[in-house]
Amino acid sequence: MTAADRPAGQPDLADWWQTAISHIEPGTIEFRGHRIQELLAERGFVEVIWLMVRGGLPTPQQARLLEAALVASVDHGPQAPSIATARMAATCGVGLNNAIASGVNLLGDVHGGAGQQCVELLHEIVAEHDTADATSMVPAAGKVVARWRARGDRYLPGFGHRFHPVDPRRAPILALLDEARRGGVIDGRYVDAGLAVEEVLNQGRSRPVPINVDGVTAMIYAELGFVPELARGLFVLGRTVGILSHAWEQTQQGGRIKGPMPPSILPRYTGPSAAPAAGAA
Repeated sequence: MTAADRPAGQPDLADWWQTAISHIEPGTIEFRGHRIQELLAERGFVEVIWLMVRGGLPTPQQARLLEAALVASVDHGPQAPSIATARMAATCGVGLNNAIASGVNLLGDVHGGAGQQCVELLHEIVAEHDTADATSMVPAAGKVVARWRARGDRYLPGFGHRFHPVDPRRAPILALLDEARRGGVIDGRYVDAGLAVEEVLNQGRSRPVPINVDGVTAMIYAELGFVPELARGLFVLGRTVGILSHAWEQTQQGGRIKGPMPPSILPRYTGPSAAPAAGAA
């Protein structure tokens, strides 16, 4: 039925799932106005990710930065709850897709959300800096960090690491960001904001609190114009590769109903002691 044939007031059912992302008809697949034939011949996966979530294609330099952020987020071993859960699920006979979903579903505010939160932090610092008459980003960072701590935030997202004294992903990503700034790909204000936080946190400390992977990837996402929510979504996308790999490896290794600890280690019991049995000496 065409629009001309439809009775007045009757909705067009084609609008039920209207979308500007994909155009699918028999013999036709298009993403954001680009034919799949063109994308398959000329574009890589990271470029298509950008196209799907942003609506246009990135420059090669922008795609390189996004790729670095995704690669940095891929895996952090079975000690990461998302990975461990996927491996446990794989031993329970739920299938690979459910094992992946189990791992992804653990990525929330505490485990997996720091990148989004750090983008929000960097935005707040840049906004604070823009209202002040200062060249350095450090005073603005100090004010924002104080506000976050005043509201009870124990951990500042994107800084410090429970496992690494210095995150090995920090230096190479900062180098890429520095190269991108020198090449005019980014303006570097969010990089300056992140480094200013690091400076504020380390004032008067003998043990430094360096920026971690969530912080440097937040710099990338903020510099590239991704909103905070997409920073989390893109982290999940990258981490899914590690979750898939570990779930598949565990499937190949076998094992049944593996829990979070080996059977030889029993959880410490902290409840009351059982009462003596009646008649016991």
